[in-house]
Amino acid sequence: MTNVPPNLDQLQRQRLVTAVLDETSIARGTPDQEHERVVALYDLIEENTFAVNGHEGGPYALLIGMHDAKLVFKISETPDAQIEGAEVVTHILSLSPFRRILKDYFFVCESYYSAIRTASPSQIEAIDMGRRGLHNEGAQILAERLAGKIDVDFNTARRLFTLVTALHWKA
Repeated sequence: MTNVPPNLDQLQRQRLVTAVLDETSIARGTPDQEHERVVALYDLIEENTFAVNGHEGGPYALLIGMHDAKLVFKISETPDAQIEGAEVVTHILSLSPFRRILKDYFFVCESYYSAIRTASPSQIEAIDMGRRGLHNEGAQILAERLAGKIDVDFNTARRLFTLVTALHWKA
């Protein structure tokens, strides 16, 4: 079978045009966390690859939330960011594979935010490298959990993982 590259129309459809966090699933975070959340949402919408397997439609709207301690991705088709379309699919993912990485990630993030105020640039850089490494690992786990359901590129998985972490921030 020949692998045919997607045409421009497919690329324009295989993406998110809006993404929101379910307000009932999140607690307000620190100013640093809130800033990270806003930036992740903005970056996700500006540049992403998001294709629902077995669905030829798009572009998509995504609602990310929690239900019964599980991660919920509710995906709708929408012709643009202002119009809500028909629901395409809802994927519910166990958080078990994320528990260790989230715990480690939050620990390193706390160290990073503390270091910003008092540590040397080289210490901050070392902590940030660890933080980015854990973030990449979380993105990889998320991409693997979505495989066969939703196709995402690595940068999209990273931004989605940031939003997953936002669901777990403590107020």
